[in-house]
Amino acid sequence: MTTGLVWHERYMWHDTRHAAAAFPSGGWIEPDTHAENPLTKRRLKNLMDASGITPQLQSIEPRMATVEEICRFHERSYVDHIKALSDDNGGDAGGLTPFGPGSYEIALLSAGGVMAACDAVLDGEVDNVYALCRPPGHHALAGEGMGFCLFGNVAVAAHHLRAARGLGRVAIVDWDVHHGNGTQAAFYDDPSVLTISLHQDGCFPLFSGAVEDNGEGAGAGANINIPLPRGGGRGSYVAAFERVVVPALERFAPDFIIVANGLDAGAMDPLGRMQMHSDGYRELTKLMMGAADRLCEGRLVIEHEGGYSSAYVPFCGLAIVEQLSGLSSGVEDPMLEFLRAQGGDELAPHEDAAIARCEPLVEKVPAA
Repeated sequence: MTTGLVWHERYMWHDTRHAAAAFPSGGWIEPDTHAENPLTKRRLKNLMDASGITPQLQSIEPRMATVEEICRFHERSYVDHIKALSDDNGGDAGGLTPFGPGSYEIALLSAGGVMAACDAVLDGEVDNVYALCRPPGHHALAGEGMGFCLFGNVAVAAHHLRAARGLGRVAIVDWDVHHGNGTQAAFYDDPSVLTISLHQDGCFPLFSGAVEDNGEGAGAGANINIPLPRGGGRGSYVAAFERVVVPALERFAPDFIIVANGLDAGAMDPLGRMQMHSDGYRELTKLMMGAADRLCEGRLVIEHEGGYSSAYVPFCGLAIVEQLSGLSSGVEDPMLEFLRAQGGDELAPHEDAAIARCEPLVEKVPAA
């Protein structure tokens, strides 16, 4: 098993300005550190380095996406607008997405990094890839940024797999705590891309990610939302995977699977209210690898999205990389037992009911 790693120091140079969590400073909001800052991802990379995992992975050099590649999803006027702001002194892409000078090029490098990851898997250079990219992308809409996202990294990569690499069917599984609304919008009427989002019900964006939003037109059935009650942990996520996500993938039979990996469902995250821990993410990764092995020759890329606990994101990310690669760093999650004791490992009745609402969606997925 050979696992690739996409990483570039410039990802850490994307500037999200001052804010209180996600709200821009000014008025009664004292300047503070923006939630989407370099620290969580840098600390994950640092833990990988310090534990000796990084040298055992194959480095995948990211490239900058071209404007033409980005515009397979985004409106050209929006892309030009972001470039103009970035060339000046930065600005705001909309929807709580501030950025500084130079972030346009960094966002192109982030989207291009996911495409490079997909190409490396398709070309047989590696078995799978962890793409440690920044800025994230799953909230970005065709003509507007949102939720810290400039360009839709995973959406652009899926278009690349279809348009440039000739694949027939691509599946995207998004386990970020927030609804992957941008990815949903990119393929809402497209039966060739299955989009699945597991998210905390009612978290962000507001009024987004309902079970009833199931695709439209030719894409009817090819979008699945699994809104989970707040407080759920390993129990609800694993049950949702076993009862909805994996059966939907098996019915769809994709040629490639991309995971939008937000680690903000972690129990210590300030922007979510879920109870996931590192072993839970390890188990989800194992389930995804099993599905990829059965359905698409193991073709799997896991792309980093959200996650805002600088203390805990590194341990969740490391668990995923260990499972992907089959390597052991020898690092034990020092918070795991404490977090297990907080609850969430077992499926609660109300969580079972929420997942049961989603199970009928499997039969609506466009079959191969």
